[in-house]
Amino acid sequence: MTLAPSRSAADRPATWERSDWASAFRNVGTELTDQAVVPARGAIPPELAGTLYRNGPGRLERGGQWVHHPFDGDGMITALQFEGGEARLSNRFVRTQGWQAEEAADRFLYRGVFGTQKPGGPLANAFDLRLKNIANTHVVQLGDTLLALWEAAEPHALDPRSLETRGITLLDGVLKPGEAFSAHPRFDPGHHSAPRMVTFGVKTGPRSTIRLMEFAAADDAASGVRAGQLLAERRDTMAGFAFLHDFAITPNWAVFLQNAMAFNPLPYLLGQKGAAQCLASKPGERGRFWLVPRPGSSAAQRYPQPLEVPAPEGFVFHHLNAFEDAASGELVIDSIFYADFPSIGPGQDFRDVDFETVPEGQLQRCRIDLEKAGTDPAGAVRCDWLEQRCCEFAMVNPQRQGLDARFAWMAVTEQERGNAPLQAFEKLDLASGERRFWSAAPRGYVSEPVMVPRPGAAGEDDGWLLAVVWNGARCASDLVILNAADLSEQAVLELPLAIPHGLHGSWVAARTPCA
Repeated sequence: MTLAPSRSAADRPATWERSDWASAFRNVGTELTDQAVVPARGAIPPELAGTLYRNGPGRLERGGQWVHHPFDGDGMITALQFEGGEARLSNRFVRTQGWQAEEAADRFLYRGVFGTQKPGGPLANAFDLRLKNIANTHVVQLGDTLLALWEAAEPHALDPRSLETRGITLLDGVLKPGEAFSAHPRFDPGHHSAPRMVTFGVKTGPRSTIRLMEFAAADDAASGVRAGQLLAERRDTMAGFAFLHDFAITPNWAVFLQNAMAFNPLPYLLGQKGAAQCLASKPGERGRFWLVPRPGSSAAQRYPQPLEVPAPEGFVFHHLNAFEDAASGELVIDSIFYADFPSIGPGQDFRDVDFETVPEGQLQRCRIDLEKAGTDPAGAVRCDWLEQRCCEFAMVNPQRQGLDARFAWMAVTEQERGNAPLQAFEKLDLASGERRFWSAAPRGYVSEPVMVPRPGAAGEDDGWLLAVVWNGARCASDLVILNAADLSEQAVLELPLAIPHGLHGSWVAARTPCA
């Protein structure tokens, strides 16, 4: 059975079954290599040439014990290569040191950041502060290396074709062993003359330090710069604990939102909770935007500025985009806000989560008056809703990263208000507010969409939307290809693989013969 897309999700009630949604949480029991996949419906656009990479937890149970939270699962990379209207599928677990040790032991040997405990109760877990680098959050290509990312430690290097794990990489000495490296880099399409990968690492504490790093994303024979070379960096310190998963960039700024969070490490030290379970929002306190000048930009000599978010409470995992509004002189950032930090406490089963008690993510635009920021910080930021339907995993055309974008694509709920599993995709016109939908309901559950521009695209929305969708009807995953302009279905590929609900992914275009 294939998924039947609806024409519009805008006026339909929520239609989902917990058993369908929860059936995606499973161990991946096979690794495939270059397996041909043909459309069950439609046809693959012949111009679609490149590889879609996805990362996410692929191992959720060992020795009969389940992880406490899926974010503690071991990373597995899925690659779908497209060429000439055909597709081939490969998948591999990232062979981290922890994965190999636990595979051999067939039990958990490490605690998980999100609450997974080793067998033996608190006494067996107390004061064991080792972190298992699970490499499960994102996957990007930098030069000839694929990077599997997990933000609490160094990246793992993989072969882009075979997905073979080469091992931990310190990026030619840029990182120190164990140094945090973000799982959410931003790719600058060329604001500083050539494409760059901009990313960061955070050292947290009573005062937190952000290390901003910019790497060449492509070789430049004329200058001798090679892809993966560190081009610029800076370090800045902010007061208070900083839990930062994502950030946004413009040509001149890196924009961070420091959520109003407190961290009480005692339950973690005593073996009662995972580190992330020791985080809590500070009631009534506001988050703060930090505007960090990018090295080499016209703002490079300015000091980072903390600016309070107007909303009294809230939490942000992901940003859509940011840009500098030339007409108003404002810095604009679009982010997905939650009313509070969503978490799964001890004793709760993540498969039984009550969505009605978990705050929904909603897209909000904040405009920062850069002139007022220096004289009236309290009045420098104003915010308005862009989308109040529950949403996540929003993105713009990658060529508009850091620029004023007309369109956004995101995963959303089938219902208009309240929280629920993500079952649809939305294209939002950020200028007019017009919305288009494609729905996988009632038995499909969507993941992060990746917008792929058509080669020689005539417009910002000229391209495709690619996404892995969990098909509860056949307990396996589909790859859906949609027209990015109107979300009309181009093809559905029924994958011979059951991929658990995942996290982030990326598209790497095929190289042209003269590239």
